[in-house]
Amino acid sequence: MSEMADSRVALLFSGGMDSAVLLGELLAAGRRVQPLFVDCQWHWQAAELTWARRYLRAVSRPGLDELVVLQMPLRDLYADHWSITGEGVPGADAPDQQVYLPGHNPLLLIKAQIWCRMHGVGSLALGALASNPFADATEEFFRYFEKAMDQAVSGHVRLVRPLEHLQKSEVMRRGQSLPLSLTFSCLAPVGEEHCGACNKCAERRRAFTSAGVDDPTDYASDAAPSVT
Repeated sequence: MSEMADSRVALLFSGGMDSAVLLGELLAAGRRVQPLFVDCQWHWQAAELTWARRYLRAVSRPGLDELVVLQMPLRDLYADHWSITGEGVPGADAPDQQVYLPGHNPLLLIKAQIWCRMHGVGSLALGALASNPFADATEEFFRYFEKAMDQAVSGHVRLVRPLEHLQKSEVMRRGQSLPLSLTFSCLAPVGEEHCGACNKCAERRRAFTSAGVDDPTDYASDAAPSVT
């Protein structure tokens, strides 16, 4: 955490395991953390936001600011995409490319970085991992995007990725003392429950197994078939 010397930092927070563990580590390091949730009205985000709030209540302590929800509805862009309709959600064995959301990181970052600039927060943390396979999650992308946004907001908001060299299983082992049962990572929730059949649920199961950590998640389905 030495790379983030300033006391206050904003965190792009989804309530998933990566951002949840990063939140815990930032607080443990004595940082004042401002969680930001960007609501794009994707199919799973109502459940995601519910769990995000539960997690924040569970880890509440001095230094944790109240969640800010930023609205960025994408229905006009994504139209009949599975992320909006919930139909044809990539299943457990779907390749990474099927899970890709075009423009995902730049869309979230634009909103969050402008918020940071307008509220005097100089650093924005992301729970990006080494295992992310997409072009908008690379060192090169973040470096150039940061420079472009500095010009756009007439100031500097530093993008920091403390978990960038870690795999998900490593992150989970580091976060074992945190309430990981209150994290959420599902593309097709059944009510507020993990479906157990989508690509993200399968990734979640594998991460717990690889980390050697008991999975406390309640899944609507015990199996993990493809969803087509």
